[in-house]
Amino acid sequence: MGFNRLSFGVQDFDPHVQHAVHRVQPFEQVAELMKAARAEGFESINMDLIYGLPKQSLESFQRTLNQVTSLRPDRVALYAYAHLPQRFKPQRRIDAAALPKAEDKIGMLSMAINHFGGSDYDYIGMDHFALHGDSLAVARRQGRLHRNFQGYSTHPDSDLIGLGVSAIGRVGAHYCQNAKTLDDYYDSLRRREFPIVRGLMLSRDDIVRRAVIMAVMCQGRVDIESIELAYLIDFRQYFAAELRQLEPLVESGLVQLESDGVRVTALGWYFVRAIAMVFDRHLQADKTVERFSRII
Repeated sequence: MGFNRLSFGVQDFDPHVQHAVHRVQPFEQVAELMKAARAEGFESINMDLIYGLPKQSLESFQRTLNQVTSLRPDRVALYAYAHLPQRFKPQRRIDAAALPKAEDKIGMLSMAINHFGGSDYDYIGMDHFALHGDSLAVARRQGRLHRNFQGYSTHPDSDLIGLGVSAIGRVGAHYCQNAKTLDDYYDSLRRREFPIVRGLMLSRDDIVRRAVIMAVMCQGRVDIESIELAYLIDFRQYFAAELRQLEPLVESGLVQLESDGVRVTALGWYFVRAIAMVFDRHLQADKTVERFSRII
């Protein structure tokens, strides 16, 4: 077949962890689905895992990791559960006391990193793993990795057309999002209008910062001369405040400030999100607001 990928999520295969997703998606069903996908010629299968779920434990998560690697998905995305009942109404039914403690969540993350690392998976960055021979891992080693708002990719930076409810599109320096409900989406189509409800045009500063953040997240290094030549800026002057903010990360061994650039260390690669966040002007100006995505 052609270029085909299958992606789906699993939460926990522990039969003693009682939540709806397990009851409708047991391990055997996932295994059968993957077997069928392989038989149909899917070239790459991705699994999304969540740690920090209610009633999840180190023991149950280790069991999940063992079962996941037994299925050999080509790629794995590992996300921390964010409990935000004030934003997401369905989460209000969750007993916060049933959530794992912070130290257990960190233990699950460490466990996953060690487990996948010992099972022929490379750590791509930003919670993503891929088998050593997968095209994503190869691109990471060769410095050809790219990233967009959907995640890491082997495809060069390009325009994206969002199709469907709530889909996000990007054309050049412009981003747009479609209507979030079926009624609004179809209403726009019936009026022969694009179902776009909001958009954003990047400023020159946004574009410069996007380039730096992408270099951090994809190559693990920012080449100062390249940024200066591409955007006609004095990097050290333009990002003076950000370079000062990196100093604690330098002391922690996560970043190295070199004469010609900023380099993420091997340890820092596991915290690359925190490093990239330093260069996000909008995020820095909005530190008091609780974010959907957290480092841990």
